Amino acid sequence: MTINDPQQLKILLAAIACKDEQAFRLLYDTTSPKLFGFAVRILVKKEWAEEVLQESFVNIWNHADSYQPQLAAPMTWMTKIVRNKAYDLLRRVDAVVEIDADTFDQQVVEALESKDPTPIESLQLSDDAKALARCFAYLEGLHRQAIALAFYHDMSHSEVAKQMALPIGTVKTWIRRGLERLRLCLEKAGA
Repeated sequence: MTINDPQQLKILLAAIACKDEQAFRLLYDTTSPKLFGFAVRILVKKEWAEEVLQESFVNIWNHADSYQPQLAAPMTWMTKIVRNKAYDLLRRVDAVVEIDADTFDQQVVEALESKDPTPIESLQLSDDAKALARCFAYLEGLHRQAIALAFYHDMSHSEVAKQMALPIGTVKTWIRRGLERLRLCLEKAGA
């Protein structure tokens, strides 16, 4: 199994929600290298990244039942947990991190320095998000599903086509038309 197989990861998270230790071990073995690398990019120090990874997997074990597959792909959900734990650690230690510009992502640096809400927090709080949700609800069910798989679950058009058992041309057309309808609806809403 690879981390690029969201269906398998969803099955593992469902099993972990029932406290299946073997599923947890498999999820850890499959995803921990990528999640550790992500933590290192934020924290730079490997020992901090190890601590954050451990806290993140404890969180995943304890809260797997709260994972909602319709809202995010499994790796997206787990990456968010790691990111939040990493930022919590930085706030907790009030760290001044030495940054090597060649190895550290500039966007992470800017996010750490900014007192503004994160993009996700802004989206959740904004009127635009409410308008988008209303407009999204007006789309036909299959068009909505295709867009959700492509944008919320980070699937390619071919992956969406395979998931929905449809020709790729149909999926591309539905996504393009759905996005155009969203744009028109949002313009009418003034968002």
